[in-house]
Amino acid sequence: MKIKNTSVNQITEGVIWKQLLLFFFPIMLGTLFQQLYNTADAVVVGRFVGTQALAAVGGSTGQIVNLIVGFFVGLSSGATVIIARYYGAKNKKELNDALHTAAALSIIGGIVITIVGISLTPFMLKLMNTPKDVIKGSAAYLKIYFAGIIFVFIYNVGSAILRAVGDSTRPLYFLIVCCFLNIFLDVLLVVGFHMGIAGAALATVISQAVSAILVIYTLMKSKDMYCLKPKKIRFHKFLLVSIITIGLPAGIQSIMYNLSNMIIQTSLNDLGTNAMAAYTAFGKIDAIYWMISGAFSVAITTFIGQNYGAGKYHRMKRSVTVCLFMDFIASLLVSILLLCLGEYLLRMFTTDPEVIKIGMKIIHIIAPSYVLFIFIEILSSALRGIGNVLVPMLMTCTGVCLLRIIWIFLVIPKKPDISDILLCYPISWGLTATLFVVYYYFNQKKFYKKHTEH
Repeated sequence: MKIKNTSVNQITEGVIWKQLLLFFFPIMLGTLFQQLYNTADAVVVGRFVGTQALAAVGGSTGQIVNLIVGFFVGLSSGATVIIARYYGAKNKKELNDALHTAAALSIIGGIVITIVGISLTPFMLKLMNTPKDVIKGSAAYLKIYFAGIIFVFIYNVGSAILRAVGDSTRPLYFLIVCCFLNIFLDVLLVVGFHMGIAGAALATVISQAVSAILVIYTLMKSKDMYCLKPKKIRFHKFLLVSIITIGLPAGIQSIMYNLSNMIIQTSLNDLGTNAMAAYTAFGKIDAIYWMISGAFSVAITTFIGQNYGAGKYHRMKRSVTVCLFMDFIASLLVSILLLCLGEYLLRMFTTDPEVIKIGMKIIHIIAPSYVLFIFIEILSSALRGIGNVLVPMLMTCTGVCLLRIIWIFLVIPKKPDISDILLCYPISWGLTATLFVVYYYFNQKKFYKKHTEH
């Protein structure tokens, strides 16, 4: 069933560059608050409980959480694409069926991961060689986190739905509220009530529960053509298959990224404490670029999905060009910022001259290569917007992830140096970017030949 909608959809009608930026900035700011949200536990626990507690809420627990949440966020991106398409087409029935299917997926997924996560926590921590003096604290943190992971899944699916219909501001507001709530609860439970690691985990779960409630309330009170009704939450087979078909490759891709980065981290750990410290400090600075890149990715996926649904094929082509240009300028500016001010930025984390020297070496290898990654990020996201996910996933997993693993195991044993280890980033980005440009050109040539303007 299609309905008439008197309000103008700016994503399918407005000025492309302006709407991309209006959509982009709330997502980027949301990612910034997500970073603050994620580090609050570590800061409070590290300062007021001790080093072992800090290791327990970071380290292995952080890697496990990133692996699982990253997979589900990738999986839920399938809902973003499907819902954006139906919203652009003004197809109310399919839009709401997709919304309720996505909600059911978040609830069932949360319950399954809670049971599996709590059961396998000791095994996963041992598998990652977690030190004996922190394994008890790590297990306590993870079990509480897994007990509330359903709230993480509900929030991520709910915010993905809101972004799919062009609303990137309210997910930002929810994150800001919950970020400050998490910090307040961390101080109250860890410092005030001396609950240690359990207090930090509980603060996180409560904050995530509030974010889930806010997003559910927003979806239930919607006056637009989408509205969440708890009684209608169930799986619609065709839509569930569509969501998983589009989202699963993104979830697998996320797992591959995490695994390849863990292998690189292991190689760097072998070079000693200074190299580890330098790479850790760089990682905090490097997060600036990934916040920008990820925000452009969500923006172009939504734009492509909605305009595809609306049959605005000329806007699809134009929005990719505009987004590539904007991401190129942003990447260039971040590269220049890091190359010019990298030393001062590194000094925020360390005063050790040797660590700063290694950190600058890392910056000189990675920062100039950011412009290569824009083709992977934007073109893969654009292809995802029309439901083309399998080939982009294979290209990314092979060109970026697998190549890095081969590099680490074949090249590095002969030349174990930080420069040689990190060269796998620009090499893998350059190769994969070339693959994407060639594939996108021929794929879109076929696409626009097949599809004509409405």
